[in-house]
Amino acid sequence: MQVERRYQCKEVLLLAYQSFGVLFGDLNISPLYVFKSTFSGKLSNYQSEDVIFGALCLIFWTFTLLSLFKHVIILFNADDNGEGGIFALYSLLCRHAKFSLLPNHQAADEELSTYHGPRYSYRNLQSSSVKKFAERHKKLKTALLLLVLFGTCLVICVGFLTPAMSIRSSIEGLKVQSNNVHYGVVVVLDCILLVGLFVLQHRGTYRVAFLFAPLVILWSLSIAAIGLYNIIKWNPKVYKALSPYYIYTFFRDTGCDGWISLGGVLLCITGTEAMFADLGQYTASSIRLSFFCVIYPCLVLQYMGQAAFLSKNFAAVSTSFYASIPDSLFWPVLVMATLAAIVASQSIISSTFSIVKQCYAIGCFPRVKIVHKSKWFRGQIYIPEINWVLLILSLAVMIGFRDVNHLGNAYGLACMTATFVTTLLTALVINFVWHQSLVLALLYVLFFGSIEIIFLSSAFIKIPKGGWVPLMLSVIFMLVMYVWHYGSRKKYLYDLHNKVSMKWILTLGPSLGIVRVPGMGLIFTELVSGVPATFTHFLTNLPAFYQVVVFVCEKTVPVPYVPQKERYLIGRIGPKSFRMYRCIVRNGYKDVQKNENGFENDLVMSIAEFIQLEAEGCGTVDGSVDGRLAVVRTSDKFGKRLEMSEPEGYGEGSSSMPPAILNSSKSHTLQYLQSTYELESPRFSLRRRVQFKLQDMKYKDPNVKQELLELVEAKHSGVAYVIGHSHIKAKWNASYLKSFVIQVVYSFLRKNCRAPAVVLNIPHTCLIEVGMNYYL
Repeated sequence: MQVERRYQCKEVLLLAYQSFGVLFGDLNISPLYVFKSTFSGKLSNYQSEDVIFGALCLIFWTFTLLSLFKHVIILFNADDNGEGGIFALYSLLCRHAKFSLLPNHQAADEELSTYHGPRYSYRNLQSSSVKKFAERHKKLKTALLLLVLFGTCLVICVGFLTPAMSIRSSIEGLKVQSNNVHYGVVVVLDCILLVGLFVLQHRGTYRVAFLFAPLVILWSLSIAAIGLYNIIKWNPKVYKALSPYYIYTFFRDTGCDGWISLGGVLLCITGTEAMFADLGQYTASSIRLSFFCVIYPCLVLQYMGQAAFLSKNFAAVSTSFYASIPDSLFWPVLVMATLAAIVASQSIISSTFSIVKQCYAIGCFPRVKIVHKSKWFRGQIYIPEINWVLLILSLAVMIGFRDVNHLGNAYGLACMTATFVTTLLTALVINFVWHQSLVLALLYVLFFGSIEIIFLSSAFIKIPKGGWVPLMLSVIFMLVMYVWHYGSRKKYLYDLHNKVSMKWILTLGPSLGIVRVPGMGLIFTELVSGVPATFTHFLTNLPAFYQVVVFVCEKTVPVPYVPQKERYLIGRIGPKSFRMYRCIVRNGYKDVQKNENGFENDLVMSIAEFIQLEAEGCGTVDGSVDGRLAVVRTSDKFGKRLEMSEPEGYGEGSSSMPPAILNSSKSHTLQYLQSTYELESPRFSLRRRVQFKLQDMKYKDPNVKQELLELVEAKHSGVAYVIGHSHIKAKWNASYLKSFVIQVVYSFLRKNCRAPAVVLNIPHTCLIEVGMNYYL
């Protein structure tokens, strides 16, 4: 027990150390601009110690209540299998209540090991009346989705505002040392750093990430030491400002001007929402340890030090952070501030990539290319399209806002609105997931929500002074996401309504009324049951298909990750003689797409295991309808039915002819063309190296061995991918608004996003597209 406890303690300490480089960069940069933004308006006319102390009191209690109590203590308990963020809360709600608008849920999904967490195992509890009411009304589900999308779009806005605000605030320290520094010089330096930051995103951060944690720790300790120095030198009585009494004196003396200044105070919690969103990379206990022991006391000391300095040097309020630094430490602190700003920006950019990936996973974002390299950290991804959009927007706000306070207004409004959305979703989690009383959920909203509404009311006053940027862009992003989700859902329902009857399939017989040729055909569809119209449309135009047919459905389950052993659901369509199978690949909203070669091999192994389990009586029996699906990779015998090997003499650097395939029914011309394709396309050749062979074992049923032989032969003959090439049109009787949404906006998004083959990582030499008209 003691050894185990020591190991757990070491693991927590290690994770706590690593968390500094990812989670707290943005939060630690806040002292650069909080006091400056707070006193940017008419509040600068109140130059008294009580007003300075009142501002410090507001900063301290805002930081304590919203960052410490709400997020670190309460919200970290609302994790989804360790994951945090807006989508984690929405995922919890979709699993514990029927809030999903896409009808592809299966009972087998609820058997996933990650579906019901240990703290959320309330399957037999009776649903609350509020939950039942929400589940019955589609408009409420749509409203919840729009709320989630709006909060997500605000986080995306934070993704381009954080680099602009952080780097701009750090570089502006040059003005303190030299009053002759021109505004244009600062902007040029900011733009150079921004461009460099985004251009290098595709290389990942695995080479330099080990420097992030010590850099943030050094920065935290440095600003704490500077704060302590200023307290001792300028005003040791500043500790009195922590009393809530100074909030009363602040508003008594400043009135409406003090209320307007709250838009600057709220900047002290920027980065808190990102800290919750990145929860999955660490554990709640490790983050709490680093926050309680280092981040919180260091930031409080820094804010107190700045207040002590300003109480005696109010004229330096516009550059309070850099002006309070001792002259001998100015340049080292400036360099550290710039590096810390880059680290903070990097963390936010990575979080933005992650949340866009989550939106795409649940069908709320147009198709984008998601890059993940094996040497990168788990969960680290790169999305080229989003990277360049963030760069353009960051440069636009950097150059467009000459006044950094306007940039702060936009930044603060986006952060606080996203925090308020999280508060609303957490209240639903308290009632629907934690099964606490509705009164407790309302008390949570009333307490934290009222504080956030007060800050938002102040931030909304500054909409004309920069606050309009995140609101306008969030609404645009939200409309794009919802239109994509609406069109995708309508397309799914069209497929569901027009799927082929199994009776019609059965009347065709084992040959399906066509010529069955060697090979394996993978038909991609979004349907989890039935035969899609794409298949029959293909047969109508070309009455020939492969000897083995697999209907593949890739779906996202509302869990962050699906264990590899539980990912594949395998079943049979029709009698065994049809050689038609169904494979449902279940992914979590944070799972990263693997390469197609591994997918093909896993698919063949899974189907082989299903055939054996079915023969042993563990799976479905021969029938005339869609068989029951089985999770085959959990079997103890998985991987022992087939032997998978790579032919000798065909290594990475080999340019020789690929080995002969088992099937020799192809003509010499076709075999020659196939070999030519393989030599011209190394990637295609690489896919065909793996060979399968049956293990030497006795089979009770000779038909099982024959089916496995046909499966192996089909794989060696070649795998073709069949996907639908959709042409979307609105119905003739659709309203003008619906026609505009479907035929203009949705069609425009489909034409200008990544093709399905690119997203699914399908090689073009194996791709067959079937044209389909959709009338939505």
